Amino acid sequence: MTAPLDRASLLARLAAPQTWDLAIIGGGATGLGVALDAVARGFSVVLLEAEDFAKGTSSRATKLVHGGVRYLAQGNVALVREALVERSTLLANAPHLAQRLPFVVPTYRRWEQPFYGIGLKLYDALAGARGLGPTEWLSARRTAELLPTVMRQGLAGGVRYWDGQFDDARLAVALARTAAARGALLLNHMPVVGLRREAGRVTGLAAQDGESGRRFDVGARCVINATGVWVDAVRDMDRDAGMPARAPMVAPSQGVHLVVDRAFLPGTHALMVPKTSDGRVLFAVPWLGKTLLGTTDTPRGDLALEPAPFTAEVDFILGEAARYLVRAPTRTDVRSVWVGLRPLVKPPGDEGNDAEGGEGRAHTKSLSREHTVVVGRSGLVTVTGGKWTTYRAMAEDVLDRAMERGLLARRPAGATTRLPLLGAAPGRPLGEPPGEHGYGSEADLLRSLPGATHWLWRDAETGRGGLSEAMVRFAARHEMARTVEDVLARRCRLLFLDAREAARQAAPVAALLSEELGQTVGAEAFVELAARYATVP
Repeated sequence: MTAPLDRASLLARLAAPQTWDLAIIGGGATGLGVALDAVARGFSVVLLEAEDFAKGTSSRATKLVHGGVRYLAQGNVALVREALVERSTLLANAPHLAQRLPFVVPTYRRWEQPFYGIGLKLYDALAGARGLGPTEWLSARRTAELLPTVMRQGLAGGVRYWDGQFDDARLAVALARTAAARGALLLNHMPVVGLRREAGRVTGLAAQDGESGRRFDVGARCVINATGVWVDAVRDMDRDAGMPARAPMVAPSQGVHLVVDRAFLPGTHALMVPKTSDGRVLFAVPWLGKTLLGTTDTPRGDLALEPAPFTAEVDFILGEAARYLVRAPTRTDVRSVWVGLRPLVKPPGDEGNDAEGGEGRAHTKSLSREHTVVVGRSGLVTVTGGKWTTYRAMAEDVLDRAMERGLLARRPAGATTRLPLLGAAPGRPLGEPPGEHGYGSEADLLRSLPGATHWLWRDAETGRGGLSEAMVRFAARHEMARTVEDVLARRCRLLFLDAREAARQAAPVAALLSEELGQTVGAEAFVELAARYATVP
């Protein structure tokens, strides 16, 4: 059983004079993975996040734990093999938040079934004993049984294969809590406002509490910049006055997702379109009682905290869905629309920095969808890129690079290979509505809290799952939730499932949080945010 996490005590630890082994800026997948790996190796660790854990890209994935079938088509076998190993590790360490999921590729041309089937059989072979299920060729009839709403005109057959699915934001919170339980200090709503530099070396950072405005000076032997698409802003803190800004590492690309009712894709199987009309991949995935449609890949020039979708992106997703679903979803059917920014990497080559990519430690020569680690002359370690599936391997790579440069003492890797996250216990499929199954072994602790049977919201379409008063209390006491958004966007995923319903729950959640935190928590900002998620351009 975990003890409540009191923010006042966490702030007192941050204020205490100490030089940490590792200070991490950024509480997304990468930063949290580094924090857990480092504390598991015995390092002292502090992690500061400006907003909330997984506020940015790390809560806006397509919810898939995968080896990357498209990388196989590119011939990048080593990368696929690594991702398949990490897929197996993630599913084993967080079975309450990640499970296997069957996918069906419907085929409408005779050549498609053997073409995709052979490729997916190779995918199985690379997974070996870690495979989640065999790839199968399906008849047209069987394909329609597994995908009841698939377009049947011209349907020739299909291919079924298996991959993984997870709840990204709740996995991030589980990583944070597991690291904290092992002694790491993690604080959300604590933006870093500067770096401490001595004789050209980074020796710590300055932070300011987002709630009180109180400033903190934090000393560290090694500072990790793990801020995703915002890494360049932190790198700009690491330069002398009068020096020009560095060339940016990141070229952001946005991915849009639409959420519609379960009725558009009933059943337990996801639909995968391996090649859309413009050559992209499209998924329709059952997730928490709804259907998730996505995604896009559109260059974007700005770094908005809440990026908005472009009209053409919504047109693309709805248009492609109409080609494969008997009942075509329209804009009025969309319950929520949300956007994530991918940090596509273009590492610098003119600063005396070492750049290593996630593709077999090769130097990245073009925009990369895999991770890149850069250690600057000052000792600032910057990591960006990559994907959720390989977060643990990325963390090991970051620490290995820091040790190679003498920023940390050498300690062996592998500490997180078999490290169950808090709550680890077999879970129910994520296609079902949100509910107690996401709490795993902590479900009894949840049920012991006031309001365990008082439901604020139940899923109307299925009549199961939802948000209870106890879940809000659990989020405040054990999951470091500080705002209505923290609860309704990332502890419970209601904002991502049904934005209008999330807005209706803002006031009761704010009242409960105010009671739990002993301070007034407002709902107005969240209602405005929910309106944006409900607006389909």
